[in-house]
Amino acid sequence: MCLSVPMRIISCDGDRAIADTLGVSREISLALLGEPVPQPGDYVVVHVGYAIERIDEAAAEETLAIWQEMQENGSHA
Repeated sequence: MCLSVPMRIISCDGDRAIADTLGVSREISLALLGEPVPQPGDYVVVHVGYAIERIDEAAAEETLAIWQEMQENGSHA
């Protein structure tokens, strides 16, 4: 099973970025994305440390709300 999560870009430096999701920050690679390079505040879908797709804020927030609901209900799905 593959898992990817939406993350909000905090800062960028070339093809590297710091991104945050649900209060957890990580360094990620933007190397797989073409132009335009995501900017701070943009959302991307991250899989194993690589941003693989841009995502709009509404879709990211919806997905994160589902994640939080699953955590609150103790779901492991």
